[in-house]
Amino acid sequence: MKRTEQSFRRDRWGVAHVRGNDLQDVYRGLGCAHARDRGLQMLFMRILGQGRVSECLDARDGSLAIDTFFRKMNWSAGMDVQATKFTPETRALIDAYCDGANAVFARSIPWELKLLGCRPEPWTAADSLLFTQMTGYLTLAQGQAEIERFIVEMVQAGISREKLEELFPGRLEGLDIDLLRGVRLGERVVPAELFTSFGARMMASNNWVVSGSRTVSGFPIFSNDIHLEVNRLPAVWYEVVAETPGRWVIAATMPGLPVLIAGRTSDLAWGVTYPYLDASDSWVERCRDGKYWREDRSGSGEWKEFRRRTATIRRKGKDSVEVTFWENDHGVLDGDPSREGLYLATRWAVSGSGAASLNAFAGIFQARSVEEGRDLLGRAETAWSWGFADRRGSIGFQMSGLLPRRRPGASGLVALPGWDPRNDWQGYADPTELPRALNPSEGFLVTANQDLNRLGVLPASTVAMGAWRADRIASQLAKRGKVGVDDMKSIQADLYSTEAEAYLAILRPLLPDTPAGRALAAWDCCYDSASHGATLFERFYRELRREVFGRNGLGEKAVAFLDAETGVFTDFYDSFEKVLLSADSAWFGGEKREAIWRRAAERALAQPAEPWGRSRRVTMSHILFGGKMPRFLGFDRGPIMLPGGRATVHQGQIYRSAGRVTCFAPSIRIITDLGEDEVHTALAGGVTDRRFSRWYVSDLKRWLRGEYKRLTPGA
Repeated sequence: MKRTEQSFRRDRWGVAHVRGNDLQDVYRGLGCAHARDRGLQMLFMRILGQGRVSECLDARDGSLAIDTFFRKMNWSAGMDVQATKFTPETRALIDAYCDGANAVFARSIPWELKLLGCRPEPWTAADSLLFTQMTGYLTLAQGQAEIERFIVEMVQAGISREKLEELFPGRLEGLDIDLLRGVRLGERVVPAELFTSFGARMMASNNWVVSGSRTVSGFPIFSNDIHLEVNRLPAVWYEVVAETPGRWVIAATMPGLPVLIAGRTSDLAWGVTYPYLDASDSWVERCRDGKYWREDRSGSGEWKEFRRRTATIRRKGKDSVEVTFWENDHGVLDGDPSREGLYLATRWAVSGSGAASLNAFAGIFQARSVEEGRDLLGRAETAWSWGFADRRGSIGFQMSGLLPRRRPGASGLVALPGWDPRNDWQGYADPTELPRALNPSEGFLVTANQDLNRLGVLPASTVAMGAWRADRIASQLAKRGKVGVDDMKSIQADLYSTEAEAYLAILRPLLPDTPAGRALAAWDCCYDSASHGATLFERFYRELRREVFGRNGLGEKAVAFLDAETGVFTDFYDSFEKVLLSADSAWFGGEKREAIWRRAAERALAQPAEPWGRSRRVTMSHILFGGKMPRFLGFDRGPIMLPGGRATVHQGQIYRSAGRVTCFAPSIRIITDLGEDEVHTALAGGVTDRRFSRWYVSDLKRWLRGEYKRLTPGA
């Protein structure tokens, strides 16, 4: 780009402003900005996605496990073929982005990688396609695959069909208890030894759009706070203001992706949450001698050969390791088919895709209406809930993602026999069949990871988060009358839990007349840092899960593991709450609900409670050197305190997954009134991954205080 250097500048917040003569100039400048400010992040994530951590960074056993996972997913394969599916317009934009990034990398690469002896290859379109896979799967679609595997684990642990139906009502058609008991599981959500033998063991967001009929300005207002991990540095998001003659955009982007993910132009605002669209399935495969059994429609069958794929993982200073994967049309097998038995094969619909998604995003800069935005982003292959508002006054919603068409009655939540061709996928749903809405009579639309199947022709979600946050946002919008930007900021900061309110309506009469009991009874259901009631309630909630699912089902060790080391209770709490809030349940073991709740309360309230904020602290760790460098060098920051809970609009969840602490929190907050050419944002971190830059954590203090900066074009 002739003017790449001249077109890049920072505003007083450090945010990149990219100017160009046309959109190719803008994309070239975006690639330059990403590589300059987040080059380490880009290159590190590419190493991760390619399964080359052992080769490029370190050769610990943990790195080998990470590499094995990514080699199993095999997202790097076929990306060159995908790149041939770009439209000419998209191809030109992606090439410009790569040119901008490589112009920076040709001058210098991050010193951290030089220190480790890593010399990265140039950035290519295939690398950005790889990133579309990673952002759509890791902790998001990945959770869907885990809950389906967890159902198999529960069956093998002796959980009855009646109990499973209570957790997943209407979603277990085709469940064959005897078949699933015979499956050999390699990968497990909960280690087998933690399950009890019974006789008598992601990724959340909010967005909402309000019609101009309900706003002070008379124009729609758009709000988005995206809940991702915030205890890592640099920040997940990279903000940019980009301009061509007569047109501008203010957007949140992800380094490595030439995509304007959430933001606005002068005409259109858009943003995203995760919808829990079920695009992953597992099938039971009958295997022997390296083959799998297949039947045809007539009932006869044959043994077929698996595709055998081997990968060599190079390790710094150690011998290379060769890993083998067995694949068929149902995905990758969890096991070795040379050993006769039943195994699971799992497939994610989006694997090997990406071009259609980047084609869709390439048009968003020019889109001027909600209808155009829905038509474009609805074609994205990964699963997202898109909210839209335009300057003309329309608001809308569109879910995206490759939703498999399954045989009638099959939800996709249950592993079905792979040898029966009726259980195969039958193509994918059209975007117009997915949940969507346009200009509803209420004057607003809210998505917060809840079940939105009612808005679609086909059911897209089999499990989802509870509707507590969505209902709270909707109730706040409904009762406020005409709203403005300050109202949106207030709602994004809301710490009130309607979930806790529902539990306390049952619990208050059962609480003991003790200081702790009286404190919990008087609690205002707000998860602020000084709250003792929030601590007491969460103790009760944890003990209640232990009572219901530990004593009468999974076993206390398994429940403790799920609570401490996985995201199952975090992601899918709505399924478990169907039982916890029931008046009667098979999970109660014949006891009355009141007796179980009293016992849980007695244990929870036995000790004095500290303020909620005391236990809500996390350290923001550097992606490469986290915990490895002296604290005074400043690569890690914090600890910081995260208010909120699982069901508050201001999300604040802290838990362990894959052996480390992670969290859900508003990684970025975005608010814009379409009547003004400005966007209000707050970022959990800063502009750059350069530790010794003034922009390393430049937005962090503002984000912690709940304050916003104001981004404008031309500023």
